[in-house]
Amino acid sequence: MKIAVLGAGPGGYVAAIKAAQLGASVTVIEDTEVGGTCLNRGCIPTKALVASAEALDKAKNIHDFGIELNGDVIPNIQKILERKNKIVNIQVKGIRGLFKSWGIKILDGKGFIVSANKIRVALKDGGAEEVETDKIIIATGSRPAQIPIFPFDGEKILSSDDALNLNNIPRSLLIIGAGVIGCEFAFIYREFGSEVTMVEMMPGAVSTEDEEISAILEKELKKRKIKLIANIKVEKIEIKENSVLAFLSDGRTIEAEKVLVSIGRAINSKDIGLENIGVKTGQRGEIIVNDKMETGIKGVYAVGDVTGGIMLAHMASKEGMIAAENAVGGDAVINRSVVPSAIFTSPEIASVGLREKQALDKGYRIKIGRFQFRALGKAHAMGEISGLIKIIADEQNDKILGAHIIGPHASDLIHEIALAVNKGLTVKDIADTIHAHPTLSEGIMEAAEDVHDSAIHVPKKQ
Repeated sequence: MKIAVLGAGPGGYVAAIKAAQLGASVTVIEDTEVGGTCLNRGCIPTKALVASAEALDKAKNIHDFGIELNGDVIPNIQKILERKNKIVNIQVKGIRGLFKSWGIKILDGKGFIVSANKIRVALKDGGAEEVETDKIIIATGSRPAQIPIFPFDGEKILSSDDALNLNNIPRSLLIIGAGVIGCEFAFIYREFGSEVTMVEMMPGAVSTEDEEISAILEKELKKRKIKLIANIKVEKIEIKENSVLAFLSDGRTIEAEKVLVSIGRAINSKDIGLENIGVKTGQRGEIIVNDKMETGIKGVYAVGDVTGGIMLAHMASKEGMIAAENAVGGDAVINRSVVPSAIFTSPEIASVGLREKQALDKGYRIKIGRFQFRALGKAHAMGEISGLIKIIADEQNDKILGAHIIGPHASDLIHEIALAVNKGLTVKDIADTIHAHPTLSEGIMEAAEDVHDSAIHVPKKQ
């Protein structure tokens, strides 16, 4: 069985390795670098910058921990970028090493589908190669979406890709869009010293999250002097000699050294030959697939962002595994009902399942448990007491409908609840499980207890 994988991001490279594990002969075609957006221009490099920002914050406030530090604490953007690039390169080499160990062939170039059994590759070295295959898995991902009236120039109008590689920290930064990516960069560059303003057309920051969580995040933005202007559009941008002037829909103007456009992702489904085999796409260009990740063309699969579904790296990886299993003759089906998400703001945000409003809109009678991080001894010891753990449960059967966390290590804490939701456990199951002390995980237990008004470290409700 020959399988060709078009794209080596978190969907493509995982699909390739899984297919090789199952005995297929696999060729991967990638026109940038293995690891895709997530590893090279997204998840990993931003987390490297987040780590530098957190270290800087700790250093600035080191006296709170009883440590005296003499001298200035300043960010060195060149050293920060060097560290980021080193981390990325290690991961890239790791994936290429995995490919080698599983006998996966990698072609560095742009692939174009000629037929359901043939892909033509324009190699980076100027040559060309044709790949004969039995099955195709498309994993071409997405890219930063642009606003047509002021496209990216890489200098003053930046994409998230550009924001990862600035040689100088801007004195001021205007971020258009207060979603996941916009908020992450807001915290990063504010910590580095930029004056940051965010403009968002929705009512608030990270509007996809539970409203209670979003409200707490907005308080944290304010605490760090990050200005958020909501319910407003940027209608025009004027590029000046040393700055950018943005004209808002309410008549106001904002001047900043640079503008970061962060309004979502555009799907990479054009110019890859889909029309040659009749693969159907939706209004946004998303490739239409069934729950087995197969397109309308037998033997042709698509995974990750290019399908327009849940645009998360770990979702793409799971879809890649499903596609690989089915490509070699399996009958696997994707389950999208329990998908945790994480936002690496300061503090972090993580969630799984239904938001409170979603649960109510679906007609559930709900009970909610809450627990503040400031009630945890471990959080005080860490010096990170801001945040909340919120569990939403079905009053009828005590099953967990959703959970939302804002606070330190939220991205790690959420998985206990994700597992509970996936396995149909009840709130009482979590509450009855002994959690080690002193840990942040105790907050999960106490939030579960609070659903039934039995949390030890929560004041009596009036």
